[in-house]
Amino acid sequence: MTLDALTVTGVDAGYDRGNVISNISLNVRAGETYGLIGLNGAGKTTLLKTILGLKDRNAGDIRVFSHPAGSREAKQDIAFLPERFDPAWFLNAYEFINFTLALYGRKSSHAAVDAMADRVGLNRAYLKQRAQSYSKGMRQKLGLISTFLTASPLLILDEPMSGLDPLARVQVKSLVRDARAEGRTVFLSSHILSDMEELCDNIAVLHGGKIVFTGTPQALLQETGIPTLEQAFLAKIGSGVRNAA
Repeated sequence: MTLDALTVTGVDAGYDRGNVISNISLNVRAGETYGLIGLNGAGKTTLLKTILGLKDRNAGDIRVFSHPAGSREAKQDIAFLPERFDPAWFLNAYEFINFTLALYGRKSSHAAVDAMADRVGLNRAYLKQRAQSYSKGMRQKLGLISTFLTASPLLILDEPMSGLDPLARVQVKSLVRDARAEGRTVFLSSHILSDMEELCDNIAVLHGGKIVFTGTPQALLQETGIPTLEQAFLAKIGSGVRNAA
């Protein structure tokens, strides 16, 4: 029986004005790539914060490899890349990655960092420069390098393609595939639905704070009778856009 890397059961969470997400349930199997899809304001950030233990639940339960969300054990199993990644401006890439991996009880090497930099297209010449000199795309690549080098079994990536050019996107998709091949679990949120269709074993559609679909991308296409994930998603949430004549 395959172990669940992430189990979310009947979760409500929100703010003083009420719940932003309600009765959220999903299971992410160990070793799969799972996509979270939703419009801005659908509750994706609230759900991710709750999974990470950064936000309290009003109801429900979350487990990371059977450990309660927010526990030390759960945190050690997760590496998270936020949508707006801003590394400490006064550190260079090697220093930042050394600091990050130390939080996981791991040590880095210049060789490992160099190899990963090559994979995401970050010029090695910049690795000794402070992060304050980095462009948006370079900061994103640094975040990806540090996240993947943690060797954590569960990677949570919020808009991992943000700020990346087409070549870098191809390189990152290769990293995600390799992580899956290694048995690691990738839980990602992205607005680039073509990438989600290409990468994900299963997806969840979050709309209005509720899960309205879980299953394979192909299952959503079959359910809606629409050949592209982007249009199938819009049809599922009742926001289909007609093609111009």
